[in-house]
Amino acid sequence: MNQKSLCPRFEKAMSILSQRWTGLIIYQLLSGGPQRFSTIESAINISGRVLSERLKELEQEGIVKREVYPETPVRIEYSLTDKGRALEPILKTIEKWGQDWLPVMEE
Repeated sequence: MNQKSLCPRFEKAMSILSQRWTGLIIYQLLSGGPQRFSTIESAINISGRVLSERLKELEQEGIVKREVYPETPVRIEYSLTDKGRALEPILKTIEKWGQDWLPVMEE
C-alpha cells in the first residue's frame, strides 16, 4: 500500500497551531487588538509562564509582534503581524464549527 505523506508546510502549520493555548492567544489578539501581557493573561486564564513561552514562540514564527514603549514604567504590548492576522478566517471557521456542532458548555 502506497501511503501519501503530508505536506511539510501543513505539518509545520499544525505544529504551531496545535500548541496548547496558541489558538486562544491568537483569537484574543484578533478580537482585542494590541494588548498588554496582563490583559491576555486574565482574558484567557493562562499562567504567566506558559503565556510568556507561547508569546515568544509566536514572535519567533513572525505571528506576534512585541512592542516596547520607552516609558516609566516600561509598557509592552503584543499584537498580530500580517501573518498572524491571516489566521482570522481559519479561527472564525473553527468558531462557527464549534457553534454549529458542539453542545453548549456550562461554566
